Amino acid sequence: MDEREAITRLQRGDIGGLAALVERYQTKAVRAAYLVCRNRATAEDVVQSAFIRVYERIAQFDPERPFAPWFMRIVVNDTLNLIQREARHQPLADETLAWSHPAVGEDPLTIPARSEEIAVVAATLDQLPAQQRATLVQRYYLGMSESEMAQVGGVAPGTVKWRLHQARAKMRQLLPAWVGPNEE
Repeated sequence: MDEREAITRLQRGDIGGLAALVERYQTKAVRAAYLVCRNRATAEDVVQSAFIRVYERIAQFDPERPFAPWFMRIVVNDTLNLIQREARHQPLADETLAWSHPAVGEDPLTIPARSEEIAVVAATLDQLPAQQRATLVQRYYLGMSESEMAQVGGVAPGTVKWRLHQARAKMRQLLPAWVGPNEE
């Protein structure tokens, strides 16, 4: 079943529509929430609650718009709200790296160096405030455009640009010089 059909079924009260959306978006949503909160169990709980909210609020969704940005914004907002509510700080576990898999056809000799870079970037991401992590996750992991981020976040495009600028600047400040493009 495609996304539009799933949403239509869900809006008619058919829970089967939600099952199709869960199957399609659960893994990506859990990974996005995990990248923001750094706790797998918390990320899974947030995503489960987000799907329940989708079920409860599907009538508010405009089926002419894409579902993914709307849903992922719910996930990111719920994750940020949970972090603020609980004010916890947990170290970033190695499973964060699970979101990045070797590319098809990637040279096996480059994987150890790439893994080390990913670990450094993940540890650096862990040092950012939750809002900055969320901004980078939306842009680079979820692939949202700045206009999508502004629209689903209910903020001006300039605010999104400023948040991205701040997050990138902090990452540049924290990352070792060897991570990044090679200028040879």
